[in-house]
Amino acid sequence: MSLTGFFDASPVATFVINTEHVVTYFNKACEKLLGVNAADMIGERKLGLVFYNNDRPVLADLIVDGTSSVGVASLYTNQAHRSKLIADAYESEGFFPHLGDGGRWLFFTATPLRNADGSMAGAVETLQDITDRKRAEEDLLKHQSKLEELIEKRTTELAQANRTLLEDVARREAAETALLSRNTELNELNAKLSMAQQHLVQSEKLASIGQLAAGVAHEINNPIGYIFSNFGTLEKYLTDLFQMLVAYEKAEPFHGNAQTVLALATLRNSIELDFLKEDIPTLMRESREGIVRVRKIVQDLKDFSHVDANLDWQFANLNQGIDSTLNVVNNEVKYKADLVKDYGDLPDIQCMPSQINQVVMNLVVNAAHAMGAQRGKITVRTGVAGDKVWFEVADTGSGIPKEVLPRIFDPFYTTKPVGHGTGLGLSLSYGIVQKHHGTIDVQTEMTKGSTFRVMLPVKQPNPPVADGALPT
Repeated sequence: MSLTGFFDASPVATFVINTEHVVTYFNKACEKLLGVNAADMIGERKLGLVFYNNDRPVLADLIVDGTSSVGVASLYTNQAHRSKLIADAYESEGFFPHLGDGGRWLFFTATPLRNADGSMAGAVETLQDITDRKRAEEDLLKHQSKLEELIEKRTTELAQANRTLLEDVARREAAETALLSRNTELNELNAKLSMAQQHLVQSEKLASIGQLAAGVAHEINNPIGYIFSNFGTLEKYLTDLFQMLVAYEKAEPFHGNAQTVLALATLRNSIELDFLKEDIPTLMRESREGIVRVRKIVQDLKDFSHVDANLDWQFANLNQGIDSTLNVVNNEVKYKADLVKDYGDLPDIQCMPSQINQVVMNLVVNAAHAMGAQRGKITVRTGVAGDKVWFEVADTGSGIPKEVLPRIFDPFYTTKPVGHGTGLGLSLSYGIVQKHHGTIDVQTEMTKGSTFRVMLPVKQPNPPVADGALPT
């Protein structure tokens, strides 16, 4: 097969130029692709007009001229590069608007043709129509661009939605935090209100006790007063009568009538006069002690409730208040424990005495309730520590379990059986001590007992107000 027959049979569009840049071969595939006749191209140098519509070299021309790779890259705007398979060959692609309807994309290669001695004989260039591929790529790029735009838009929308969601979450968290804070405040206010209510109830109880004590004192003091006065007079009368009896007894042997003397002796023996002279002073002494004790109990009731004083803050003797309280609760303690007093020499302290007495009462009654089956001991001590005074109530009872200890000052918490306590005693005591700017601590050991110590300032740090409450 001749070279012309070979080129014409090839499905690849191909043309050949010689060293004079004249077309020597132009196959049928090339005619079909470029839309020109081979007869019009062979022997001519007008390939530039076909491809570019002007007289400029094609890639095969550059091969024949031996143009450097830099020159080739410059003319083809960096789209042409050396072939990886054939030495000194180049390949490139480009869009040719003058070819076909609407232009065509071509992939073309140019290879030098050499003589047997290696000298340049010309160049052969092949062409491939890649228009469909390039348009598909353009469509793909367009779709990709649209997809990227959609993705970017969607990403922006998602980012905005995420920001909105984060803002909503932040607002909700802020609202929840505010709600929790408000709920905490309400719980604290509710606890304070409950405590204030319990203090009010307790104050009303104390006022009722005070009124009762005042009534009892008023009703008892009058008869006790004249009984006590009459008792003194009666003792004087009895003394006089006993002196007269002694005189009669001394004069009895000198009576002239033996029968009368015998009758008097018989009467004296029948009424046991000697015994009466010994027993009556004893009865009078015991009766006086009973009357004094009744007067002391009434006075202790008055001292405990301070019904005869206003409800303002005042300086009071702590030891005296403890004594009056112990007398009031004596019936609660005497069957369960021995009471030991160990008082120090204390200065008067600024306080609300009836409330401090209530603290003492609560601690002593709790100590009595802590006793087991065996009789125990309750010790009440007082002392001074710098500018503070203290008192403590120590018992030999059952002690307080570790799991219970953190809650002993909680309102309404009690370990006593139902109906035996409200759980307010220690809570109210804690509130009273706090109001007095003091502290209350406890030391306990299971099966060995507990010690509650209350520290109180001698003088309140802020001037008390008239209604009995300290400024906050």
